[in-house]
Amino acid sequence: MTNIAATASPPTATAAALPTRLAKGFVDRLVIIIPYVWLLFFFLVPFIIVFKISLSQTAIAMPPYTPVLDFGDGISGFFAGFRELNFDNYTLLIQDALYFNAYVTSVIIAAISTVLTLIVGYPIAYGMARAPATVRPMLLMLVILPFWTSFLIRVYAWIGILKPEGLLNELLLSLHIISDKLQILNTYNAIFIGIVYSYLPFMVLPLYSSLEKMDYSLIEAAQDLGCPPAGAFWKITFPLSLPGVIAGCLLVFIPAVGEFVIPDLLGGSQTLMIGRTLWNEFFNNRDWPVSSAVAVILLLVLTIPIMFFQQAQARAQEQGK
Repeated sequence: MTNIAATASPPTATAAALPTRLAKGFVDRLVIIIPYVWLLFFFLVPFIIVFKISLSQTAIAMPPYTPVLDFGDGISGFFAGFRELNFDNYTLLIQDALYFNAYVTSVIIAAISTVLTLIVGYPIAYGMARAPATVRPMLLMLVILPFWTSFLIRVYAWIGILKPEGLLNELLLSLHIISDKLQILNTYNAIFIGIVYSYLPFMVLPLYSSLEKMDYSLIEAAQDLGCPPAGAFWKITFPLSLPGVIAGCLLVFIPAVGEFVIPDLLGGSQTLMIGRTLWNEFFNNRDWPVSSAVAVILLLVLTIPIMFFQQAQARAQEQGK
């Protein structure tokens, strides 16, 4: 009898544990599903709406376009719209040099700003990672502190600093470093300064996260073997911090390409960037279809290289295994 009871107990325990495993499996799937649902409603659906508007025709109405694909006409009317479908708005972007130059200029400015932000942010992140553990929270707070102030107010503050009668020129003149006022505002240099200042925390935080986890005994071992400090940095520290470098560069480059506020306020009216072009088409010209096409192409310009980069990273990780 004892043996029979002992034999019967495991199925009972298994049956009791089955709901727990099912609940755990449901929670695991829910954790995976929630981000996909978030992307579906806040990225894919708005993108489809913008893409649908980009295929429409401009009209003097409210909203200022005539939709080609309209669900209000029923299924038959919706499919009938495919026969009238055209990509004239996208053809205009190719034919008009204004849009091509705006894309190229935006990518160049964003790339230069990203490199400058990396040059400025890496020493800051390295110093924070090497600082005593008791000081690191305060340094981290100083990096995050600018986020507590309005982005627009911080950009306006740079106008007061960079204008000909601003604080920077007055300081340089008082120190007799320059003899005449510098024209910094309304130039590309002002845009670089504004982007580097505004997006510096996005570069510092990923770098700090990577550098803080690094085993600095590797550097000591390299120096014991005769490697100079500069060589140890380029052979050990920088390669180990590459994940933070890549993450920081992406976090700075992607929003900098479509930046509008900084070029508009610090770069002046002559600055040609795709964010300003998109604003003019949408609000000044009220050409929603063309502005939607500009936004779709901008998204593809940013998304496709990132996808290829992620695939290359995945292949590199598989080869490393």
